[in-house]
Amino acid sequence: NYTQKWKLNVIRRNKHSCFTERQVTSKIVEVKKFLQITCENSYYQTLVNGTSLYKNCKKLPLENNKNPTIKKNAEFEDQGYYSCVHFLHHNGKLFNITKTFNITIVEDRSNIVPVLLGPKLNHVAVELGKNVRLNCSALLNEEDVIYWMFGEENGSDPNIHEEKEIRIMTPEGKWHASKVLRIENIGESNLNVLYNCTVASTGGTDTKSFILVRKADMADIPGHVFTRGMIIAVLILVAVVCLVTVCVIYRVDLVLFYRHLMRRDETLTDGKTYDAFVSYLKECRPENGEEHTFAVEILPRVLEKHFGYKLCIFERDVVPGGAVADEIHSLIEKSRRLIIVLSKSYMSNEVRYELESGLHEALVERKIKIILIEFTPVTDFTFLPQSLKLLKSHRVLKWKADKSLSYNSRFWKNLLYLMPAKTVKPGRDESEVLPVLSES
Repeated sequence: NYTQKWKLNVIRRNKHSCFTERQVTSKIVEVKKFLQITCENSYYQTLVNGTSLYKNCKKLPLENNKNPTIKKNAEFEDQGYYSCVHFLHHNGKLFNITKTFNITIVEDRSNIVPVLLGPKLNHVAVELGKNVRLNCSALLNEEDVIYWMFGEENGSDPNIHEEKEIRIMTPEGKWHASKVLRIENIGESNLNVLYNCTVASTGGTDTKSFILVRKADMADIPGHVFTRGMIIAVLILVAVVCLVTVCVIYRVDLVLFYRHLMRRDETLTDGKTYDAFVSYLKECRPENGEEHTFAVEILPRVLEKHFGYKLCIFERDVVPGGAVADEIHSLIEKSRRLIIVLSKSYMSNEVRYELESGLHEALVERKIKIILIEFTPVTDFTFLPQSLKLLKSHRVLKWKADKSLSYNSRFWKNLLYLMPAKTVKPGRDESEVLPVLSES
């Protein structure tokens, strides 16, 4: 007396090909950079009897038939379609599971267009008889050159000296170069003359200019104008800091207001059935009574009846009799969020598969986001999988019964912020304050 409906998406492939072009993962690798292709399938790994790796539908002679791997520096001839074919037996029949990578090898992108740092035209105020150092800096490739050019109609000026170029490599593998032009005992002939710094490469040149002007020729800014400008600048800075502070403090409220104002709805075209799958301790013992009540009564009452979300609670929404593991995996795939109600006794055998499936969807498939609700204070999280530490810390919410009862409390606002944006109609018949959980 059990009926299950399935929707299958069948994709036909060309009979002359070993893979379906509509299900190909594309990857671009620069020539001479590290290329790695690993045939693994975490879901079926324990059932796989053997694996073969094909390039353009021709089998590659690799020794490891369990997890064939290619690790090498990329060459142009490595471009092509690589298909990992896993073989497994089920009910006496042989099945193939195929995953194909489209590897594209491109030219080395390490070269950059050289550029000089700073304004293209610089007026430098100097005093006659003094010395000045004009610094020219550039980001460039290893083969590029940087040099100074200036007028020498009457021969070289003994007071002008080009210092030795200094180069350092940046963390990104590029070069930062600087070259100083030192002018000693500045005279009238050095004023209002262009001193050009140029960086040159095979792809072109870039030039910046320096002009020396006498200090007396520079127009002084009136004192009252300078003071007024400083005051305005300080006021603008204070206003910006205050605005940023307010946005940080009330970030959640601003996002919820924006969703409500714009009527945003992220759930219309993603093909999901549920807004969240709720994972909690299934053992309904007296010491776990409040936790069970929170998961199966409080959460649905607020998120479903008041805010219009649709939750998936296993013991409520699943008809007994099916394969539990398959049901859980399917329901999590149909959900946009995985809500985990944490407590000291959470990691039981009944929720371990829920957590592992959710982590696989969140960290590997990137198809679901996880929300942790710390129902009771947990001081030691070592009982949880290591991969859970990769989740962002702001996705952990703490339930405080004395402060979280109102629908407008910080707890429910933070939870709505982490839930998908959805056009909801708050319920009118629900009380604005939840009933207090009975103490055990």
